Amino acid sequence: MAAYDFDLFVIGAGSGGVRAARVSAGHCARVAIAEEYRVGGTCVIRGCVPKKLLVYAAHVREEVEDAAGYGWIISEARFDWASLIANKDKEIGRLEAIYRKTLAGAGVALMEGRAQLVGPHDIEIGGKRITADKILIATGAHPVMLPGFDAGNSITSNEAFHLERLPDRIAIVGGGYIAVEFAGIFNGLGSKVSLLYRSDQILRGFDDDLRHGLAAELVRKGIDLKLHAMVHRIERVGDAWRLTLGDGSNLDVDKVMVATGRRPNTAGLGLEAAGVALAHHGAVMVDAYSKTSQPHIYAIGDVTDRLNLTPVAIREAMAFADTVFGGRPWAMDHECVASAVFSQPPIGSVGLTEAKARERFAAVDIYKERFRPMKYTLSGRDEHTLMKLVVDRASQRVLGAHMLGPDAPEIIQSLAVAVKMGATKQQFDEAVAVHPTAAEEFVTMRKRFPDPVLDVE
Repeated sequence: MAAYDFDLFVIGAGSGGVRAARVSAGHCARVAIAEEYRVGGTCVIRGCVPKKLLVYAAHVREEVEDAAGYGWIISEARFDWASLIANKDKEIGRLEAIYRKTLAGAGVALMEGRAQLVGPHDIEIGGKRITADKILIATGAHPVMLPGFDAGNSITSNEAFHLERLPDRIAIVGGGYIAVEFAGIFNGLGSKVSLLYRSDQILRGFDDDLRHGLAAELVRKGIDLKLHAMVHRIERVGDAWRLTLGDGSNLDVDKVMVATGRRPNTAGLGLEAAGVALAHHGAVMVDAYSKTSQPHIYAIGDVTDRLNLTPVAIREAMAFADTVFGGRPWAMDHECVASAVFSQPPIGSVGLTEAKARERFAAVDIYKERFRPMKYTLSGRDEHTLMKLVVDRASQRVLGAHMLGPDAPEIIQSLAVAVKMGATKQQFDEAVAVHPTAAEEFVTMRKRFPDPVLDVE
């Protein structure tokens, strides 16, 4: 490997790329990493972390409202968008500095600029050519704009973190987790929000009970949820943006946000010239060990479009580094990975949905509980928690656990261990409840719901 400048060159310094670089360097590899924007990637700079900070901010309004039920009188509460954004930017800067320090401490060479493959083992960055024995693509993904929408008339989640002022009225086009999370953020901070989704229900791919339950809660909180809504035209009318919908109605707003999916960042990297096979939508095609069609080139994270979650990218990075440089081959298991939607209220989910379970297993048992959280009994807030277990009837193994309500992501993390280990419903039942908590419902559910009646016509 001494014939090359580096043993490993990583393109993309997001969570996955940084972890792969650091661990590979720990295995005594000579490593360089390239980043054209800011170290930290989508999650740290313009995704999970700043979004969660805004979610915390959006919760404060309801906390202030609920305080009266607990004897607290809070007067003249006022929100300042500029202060929130400034504080968020300060925290993101702090985290980026930590990432940079981590790379330096591991002995990884950080090269700032856009890297491009110009040969089988050759990378060009800033007019300089560098060679590496192994190359790792970890460039993530970017938001996709719909036809008719562009930077002149709308924003994506990237720009939402840097608005100069909080919009009085905003339309969010989309129904995935990014769309519903930002709908909750803007609504909680005081904007009038319209959420427009072209299909029959938000959060495609999640359990149907959670989808319907969250939709009802969003409407209850004042969000204008429009399903089967197609935007036919967007135009400037005075100081507003006017959206003309498929039913002929108009919607005037101050900002339009498009959150209709993301696409892998592979354009202009020279992957095709290097012989790296891409899927039709630009994702890098890899095997179980993250190896591409070229045996010395690998890819991890959102750029592969396998399971687009930051912890998954980090886990894939660990597997790559241990396999290629650590002498301990292993592959990331993409089955039964827990996920969360930081909507308001939030969702936590692990394992199979009811629909998927019914497709794969002969018979399943469904257990559900719906209740108002104890926290809201004194405040009077009309919000409900939903908890659900999906169980294989034959083996009684818990196939899926799903929750909508306060602390759902925190609770589902622990349940993910049990579901991943193949715990049975009996083992859930044998666990002693922690009382009074919402989480106890997962070990006290006894009522099995009847099988759905099939339409035989």
